[in-house]
Amino acid sequence: MKNGRQVVLIVEDDHLIRMSVVDLVLSAGYEALEAGDADEAIHILELRDDIDLVFTDVQMPGTMDGIKLAHYIRDRWPPVKLIVASGAAILEESMLPDGSRFFPKPYDELAITEAMAHLLSGESPSAYTI
Repeated sequence: MKNGRQVVLIVEDDHLIRMSVVDLVLSAGYEALEAGDADEAIHILELRDDIDLVFTDVQMPGTMDGIKLAHYIRDRWPPVKLIVASGAAILEESMLPDGSRFFPKPYDELAITEAMAHLLSGESPSAYTI
């Protein structure tokens, strides 16, 4: 945790969507970092040890999509919390690593901020629903 605030890394290739998620994260009181694809996200995760949550889109250019990225992060950085969003795919949460949350786009901003708060508080994911 840097400066007393938890850190959220937003991984989204669409610049406008990424900026709106950054605004959402900042307004919720968290520090926001940005990556345009999974490769950039992994590079940031390798450089920093203070990232608490990754919010990723599913469909992105590069070597892996958001689902593969979520599994990679869970394997390499197990404490990092994960939120996965997609406008094109509806996923079963069973396709994602344990403790991950999925949101279809367009997503409800309140639901996203509540999910971030629950995940970052350490509460069990089963304690709330979308």
